[in-house]
Amino acid sequence: PEGKGLWPALWMLGSNFQQAGWPACGEIDIMELIGSQPGRVFGTVHYGDSPAQHQEKSASRALGGGAKFSEEFHVFSLEWEENSIRWYLDDVLFHEVTPAILVNGQPWPFNQPFFFIFNVSVGGNWPVIPDASTRFPQRMIVDYVRVFE
Repeated sequence: PEGKGLWPALWMLGSNFQQAGWPACGEIDIMELIGSQPGRVFGTVHYGDSPAQHQEKSASRALGGGAKFSEEFHVFSLEWEENSIRWYLDDVLFHEVTPAILVNGQPWPFNQPFFFIFNVSVGGNWPVIPDASTRFPQRMIVDYVRVFE
């Protein structure tokens, strides 16, 4: 999806979400795209003991030549191992986090089970509110998901 106010995402949330709450359970954003930036993708982790201590570490990668993600399929990969998470776009590494990124003594919540969430949000703090230029309906197409253990 593209357009002001759209926010497609492929992400994961710690399975202990009900007990620990967010962000203590951890969040791993495999792919987030802000519809007003249709050629840039973001990979992010969120963590912290409480919302007041929320921390995040993010990186992005842009397609070259004014290309947009809506124009063709791309492969978003995450290599997730104990104490290491790496993001790839079309087999090119663009982000890596390890416990060394932690600040203010916050715990590393990423060595536990997580579950997937795929969604397209409309509006919010980051992508802002859609306007008359945003076309509806929109859709996000996921061709396949592979999980290796």
